[in-house]
Amino acid sequence: MNILVLSAGTRDKVVQFFKKEMGPEDRLIATDCSNLAPAVYEADAFYLVPRITAPDYLEQILDICRKEKVDGVFSLIDPELSLLAKYKEKFLAVGTTPIISEYDLVETCFDKFKMYQLLQEKNIPTGKCYVNKEEFFAAVERNEISYPVFVKPVTGSASMNINKVNSAEEIEVLFHCYEGLMIQEYMQGTEYGADVYLDMLTGKCVAIFTKEKIKMRAGETDKSVSVKDETLFELIRSFTEQCGFRGIIDIDIFKINGVYYISEVNPRFGGGYPHAYACGVNVPALMMNNLRGNKNVPNIGAYQEGICMMKYNEIMIKDMSGKEIIA
Repeated sequence: MNILVLSAGTRDKVVQFFKKEMGPEDRLIATDCSNLAPAVYEADAFYLVPRITAPDYLEQILDICRKEKVDGVFSLIDPELSLLAKYKEKFLAVGTTPIISEYDLVETCFDKFKMYQLLQEKNIPTGKCYVNKEEFFAAVERNEISYPVFVKPVTGSASMNINKVNSAEEIEVLFHCYEGLMIQEYMQGTEYGADVYLDMLTGKCVAIFTKEKIKMRAGETDKSVSVKDETLFELIRSFTEQCGFRGIIDIDIFKINGVYYISEVNPRFGGGYPHAYACGVNVPALMMNNLRGNKNVPNIGAYQEGICMMKYNEIMIKDMSGKEIIA
């Protein structure tokens, strides 16, 4: 079996996990637009590719799939998820299965206001959101929401350009300076993350790992502890199956006054997935089982509580003598 990891970047652990689960006849191929992306050197083969905005980017990836006889492909960055989903048929035509949800659902995940609308439609508790500041100001007057609130881009990732604001004046300034903003209720509670896998063949939710987030850094979980709650498991299972997700999903959740609120959904590996893998939630094995045409059996919550993850910095040293450095 041959698997292609797109935009591997610094996600060394994900590449290592797949390599660990692969047999001697299997190959892991990685791509990135930089040859200073450490994760690519963990793979069996590395292709330096242009940025995803390049006109011929898709064709280059399809060429790699043909050349390497790639069975399955997934990406580790948000902007590339829509590309995989949109051109799913082109990948299938060369014998490669994109491990991704359907295009419309991926686009909904990337648009935070559309996700808010979807959660409301499914009657899933979530924080109030507004894209029209006048509607927000009117809601404040009716005591439906209060300061502080978050102002953030409707589309974006890694917690970029998020501002906690305490007044109408601050909101006016931000909306004057930037386009495409939304106002989101500030949720004061315990924050959780969930790593979820939905079977590519059956659509059933077969694995859920939840952790309490103890500390965040640059939008990713830096320290966390594994937890279990059947109520939360059922909320996640019901929501993801109803929506029709497939493959790996990363979900941000808050618990406020005993109620779980879903905040964001990312149809990819989350930055905290290594915690789940270390606890035995083996998504690479589930993916490869699906790519072999086998259905996975649901085994939700099959891990121990109280296991902590603590991220720390590591470095890779590589001899690049005589090579052009592409950062």
